[in-house]
Amino acid sequence: MTSDSAPAVPMAPSELVAFINQTLEYAYSSVLLTGEVASFKVNQGKWVFFDIKDEETSVPCFMTLYQLKMPIEDGMKVVVRGVPKITKWGKFSFTVTAIKPVGEGSIKKSFEILKKKLDAEGLFDPAKKRGIPEDLTRLGIISSTQAAGYADFIKIMNARWGGMKVSVAHTQVQGLDAPSQIVRALKYFNEHGDVQMIAIIRGGGSADDLSCFNDEELVRAIAASKIPVITGIGHEVDESLADLAADVRASTPSNAAEMLTHDKVAEVARVKGVMAKAGQVVKRQILQAREENIRKINSVAEKMLEGCRRLEDEILKKQEEMLKKIRSEYDLLERSLIQKIKMIEMLNPEKVLSQGYAIIAGKISPGSVVNITTHKNEIKAEIKEIYERK
Repeated sequence: MTSDSAPAVPMAPSELVAFINQTLEYAYSSVLLTGEVASFKVNQGKWVFFDIKDEETSVPCFMTLYQLKMPIEDGMKVVVRGVPKITKWGKFSFTVTAIKPVGEGSIKKSFEILKKKLDAEGLFDPAKKRGIPEDLTRLGIISSTQAAGYADFIKIMNARWGGMKVSVAHTQVQGLDAPSQIVRALKYFNEHGDVQMIAIIRGGGSADDLSCFNDEELVRAIAASKIPVITGIGHEVDESLADLAADVRASTPSNAAEMLTHDKVAEVARVKGVMAKAGQVVKRQILQAREENIRKINSVAEKMLEGCRRLEDEILKKQEEMLKKIRSEYDLLERSLIQKIKMIEMLNPEKVLSQGYAIIAGKISPGSVVNITTHKNEIKAEIKEIYERK
């Protein structure tokens, strides 16, 4: 700048362009521009050129193919972020750093194009899906900690079974910066996070709000994750390419929390049911053992009684034989016979038992179990010690 009295110093065209670009960069370091795409083309597989127009004006735009994360076609309505510049040829251009479709029609069209492309590459193959680990105790969460969906997720988790170790990566979950932030969080958990599963959480919203989850780089990062990924994005009717690439898809953030944790009330009820069944089994086994013991005792008693009957029969037979002899020598052996009859009667086990004695049957050794028969009872006992009688 010069005063009116001082002559102006002429600029070279390149200096003027540099001066204008410096001024534009200072005044408009980041501009959001929305409109309809026209004259879209890709040059040399590297550079993307298109116009953003409305009913009155058209703005030429430029970006690298690498920065194009979603399919774009002529006629789509988009929002772009970039910086206005003057090219070295003196023409105005808008250098784009980020772009995404807006409006239901444009979002849907971009969604279908990219879905078809990635599906053909096998990114959505059900055979590649991994389930939720059965021993899940360490979970990584990618979400905005200020979002309602995240609050619902944490509330459900806390209300259900506890003990989960949670690591949270706070990111934006809508807007142009959201995909790159979520990709960085995925990379962090895969490289440094000690987690068994990653949950990407976002509550409900409009198609524009949820369109960041159709970002190609993000979808590829989810499909390539070494750690299984579960998504709980939007409402049940919402579907994103991130959902299709994830190992497990939940209908909502709350549903994701339910899938990742056990229901405390249901688990308590299940444990009580198992304990009740176990108690029934034990009770049945006790009753069976009791019936078996009674059967064995009755069997032993019957055998002993049968033995006594046989012994009694033998004694009676001998008594008859002896009585025949006694009758022939009655006078001479009367006293002796009476004594012998008394002695024989004493051999009757029942009489012995009635006098307070007992019959012990079984192996006589420490630790053995023997059956003891008294006049009125059948007893089962364990031998603790044996002493020599003195």
